Amino acid sequence: MSRVHRSPTEAVIEVRGLCNRFGSQSVHEHLDLDLYKGEILAVVGGSGSGKSVLLRSIIGLRRPNEGEVRVFGKNLPSLSEHERSRVERRFGVLFQKGALFSSLTVTENVALPLIEHAGLSRADAEHLAAVKLALAGLPLSAADKYPASLSGGMIKRAALARALALDPDILFLDEPTAGLDPIGAAQFDQLILTLRDALGLSVFLVTHDLDTLYTITDRVAVLAQKKVLVADAIDVVSETDDAWIHEYFHGPRGRAALDAAQPLNEV
Repeated sequence: MSRVHRSPTEAVIEVRGLCNRFGSQSVHEHLDLDLYKGEILAVVGGSGSGKSVLLRSIIGLRRPNEGEVRVFGKNLPSLSEHERSRVERRFGVLFQKGALFSSLTVTENVALPLIEHAGLSRADAEHLAAVKLALAGLPLSAADKYPASLSGGMIKRAALARALALDPDILFLDEPTAGLDPIGAAQFDQLILTLRDALGLSVFLVTHDLDTLYTITDRVAVLAQKKVLVADAIDVVSETDDAWIHEYFHGPRGRAALDAAQPLNEV
C-alpha cells in the first residue's frame, strides 16, 4: 500500500467548520478535513452522508452555509473571480458519470479546456490532448469517437484525460471505479497510483470501492454524524469503534478486499 510522509504544513486543502444545509436538512455540521500534498485521500460514508456535497463544496460548485475552505492557503469564497479562476485551474475533476460533452469527440472533449482556459490554438490543443489520452491509457482509435460509442471504462479514461488537460496539482475523483468490472476497476486504480507518483498529484477520492481503499489510499476519511468521524491510515480507521465502520470494513466484502490486498501490502 502507498504511503507518504506528511506534516500539517503540507496541507493543500484545509476544510474548517464546514456546514452544508438544504432547507431544514443538515448534511454537514462543523466538518474539518485536510488533504496533504502528494497523498491519495479517500472519503467514504453511508448514503446521505454528503460525500459528493463535500467534494462540490471544495471545488467551488456549492457555497457552504458556514465554514472555510482553504486551497493552497487561500480561502476560495473570499477571492476575486480572477484569483479564484487561477486557483481552480489547478484542479482536475473527474465526475462520477464522466460528464463528457456528447456532441464532441474524445479529442475535442480533452482539447476544450486547453482552448478555453490555456488559450491554445485548436491544432495545438488537439496535439496536447493526444498526449493526455495516452497518459490516461486510451488507444489512438478512441480519439475520434463520440462518448456514446465508448465503453464505461473508456469514458472514465477519457474523462480522466480531460481532468489532466491543464496539468492540475489536485485531482478530484468522484466514484471513479463505479460501473467498472473488477479487472477494469483494478486497472484504473493502478493508473491513478501511477499518475500520482509520476506527476506529483494530490488526490481527493470519493469512493465505495473497498478494493480501491486497500490498494492505493494513504488515508481514509469516514463521514458520519455530519462530520469526519476519523481520518487516518486504513488499518487505524478499520478498527475505529463505530458500528458503520465495523460493518463496512469487517463485513464479507471488506474481508475479501483486505485478503486480496494483503500480498501487495507485504511486498
